[in-house]
Amino acid sequence: MDILHCDLNNFYASVEQVLNPDLEGKYVAVSGSPEKRSGVILAKNTAAKRMGVKTGEAIWQAKQKCPELICVPPHFPYYAHFSKRVREIYEQYTDRVEGFGLDECWLDVTHSGIYGTPFQIAEKLREEVKQKTGLTISVGVSFTKTFAKLGSDMKKPDATTVISRENFRKVVWPLDVSELLYIGSHTKRKLNEMGIFTLGDLANANPSALKARFGVVGERMRNSALGLDCDEVRRCGEEREIKSVGHGTTTLRDMTTYADAETVIALLSEMVAMRLRRYGFNCGVVKLDVRRNDLTHAGKQCAVHSTFLARDIYNAAARLLRSVWKGSADKPLRSLSVNVSDLSPVGEGVQQSLFDGDDKQQKLELSLDKIRKKFGFGAIKTAKMLDNDLVSKDL
Repeated sequence: MDILHCDLNNFYASVEQVLNPDLEGKYVAVSGSPEKRSGVILAKNTAAKRMGVKTGEAIWQAKQKCPELICVPPHFPYYAHFSKRVREIYEQYTDRVEGFGLDECWLDVTHSGIYGTPFQIAEKLREEVKQKTGLTISVGVSFTKTFAKLGSDMKKPDATTVISRENFRKVVWPLDVSELLYIGSHTKRKLNEMGIFTLGDLANANPSALKARFGVVGERMRNSALGLDCDEVRRCGEEREIKSVGHGTTTLRDMTTYADAETVIALLSEMVAMRLRRYGFNCGVVKLDVRRNDLTHAGKQCAVHSTFLARDIYNAAARLLRSVWKGSADKPLRSLSVNVSDLSPVGEGVQQSLFDGDDKQQKLELSLDKIRKKFGFGAIKTAKMLDNDLVSKDL
């Protein structure tokens, strides 16, 4: 396969600079509540990054490093608009384009030889995106999705990196294991305990030991480091075939109170909401399923306003809990699942949680996504998840 991974550079901040040319050449960050120094940095441009400004830190911290930093509020409708425009450019070169958030896409150009070699296609895409939108992309060119994404991270902004079957051991294997997609801080710690620190260490690790520690995930991680993963790029529109998004878990001990169950519902709601935003969807229906320790089941669903917020999903699921389970007067619960459906693409329809009210909550959850995408889901936990004995500490 010939795979490209295209990453829009400093996407939110770059869109703000296109919308307001006066910001060109200045230190720019997109943040929640710019008028309040307690707001959080959601994104920054290259100039601000060079000054040490980091995603997830408070505005006051960022301005200590960069006193000339200009903080602007996010304009999510424009981000969705530019994301769609760029994706339309990609789709002129191949019918296999798979989104990963608003700012990243994989392209399978195996059968796009009419446009040149994979490297030549990458160069054409960089130039076309720049000319038509004013934005820049970094492109990774490789033979797997994993390596293509690693490549797009290596040279920024506005560059192309090729990771081939001939050079991947030299280019990829010296990297820290945390550079691999989906390896967060907890998995990294466990790998380090096994003496695995680089992707080369992972590639050459004992497969039986990895499987014993991580199960099938261990095999997948090693295969990814070896360039053996065969995950295909989805065809255009296949993401829209997703009908529902859900997460469920069996707890470490039975849930005997509403507080127990609500703690788990809060975790599941965050995981569901993060996936919704990654896929670019809002939901209109929330469903809660419970299983008691006598293995009896119950479930119920309700309609909600179009949303991708964990808070809204949690509130709906917590209400449903009281209609399917009687708390301490009922049999203890062994497992829970939260599912959402009636999905609609963000940016379409009349009532869109992304663009309407709840600005503070939207900015909070989107900033959490940014941090968790880089450091793993467990990098930040809500108060409900601290010091609980219901779910694994590795979540």
